[in-house]
Amino acid sequence: MRIPHSVTKVTDMMPPEITTAEETALDKALLDALNPLASAMRARATGLPEERMWDADPIDVTLSILTTWKVVDAEVKRLTAIAARTAGSYGASYEQLGAAWGITRQGARKKWPEAIDRSASAAETSFIELCGGSAELSRDPSSGGWRWTGQGADGTRDEADSASHYATKEEAAAHAGAFLKEHATDGR
Repeated sequence: MRIPHSVTKVTDMMPPEITTAEETALDKALLDALNPLASAMRARATGLPEERMWDADPIDVTLSILTTWKVVDAEVKRLTAIAARTAGSYGASYEQLGAAWGITRQGARKKWPEAIDRSASAAETSFIELCGGSAELSRDPSSGGWRWTGQGADGTRDEADSASHYATKEEAAAHAGAFLKEHATDGR
């Protein structure tokens, strides 16, 4: 059963939790990676050799570690943006990116505005003709899902309602086809 994205709440988008053992291992790995970088950055800033980093005033040492975490934070943000763009290039929607990060669709769009190439998404359009009517299927740039608009053989025009974004082009085509069949002039 497909849940419309309008039903998703921020509280439903909880980030995945890690176990205490995983957190301990992650902390160790991050500290092991941080130490050589902090030593090198402190040595460049002070002119002292790396092995003397810990001999300085504790405030200076801890501030240099804080500065190093800032560098790491900027790098994590850069790598996160690359991951979001990569997911977007494979067809992930802002809704999906937000859910993965524990934020709303709008928050994901604000955080990674270039993650989804709207021009490429907008170019994805297909047409179907059925029962004397026709429908256009297109990818919705805001959600990444598919929508349809159509005109039945009897002249009735309709489209997917604003809350409907179908996961696949085939699903949108099925709904458009049902509309076209319902509005055929010869009862097909």
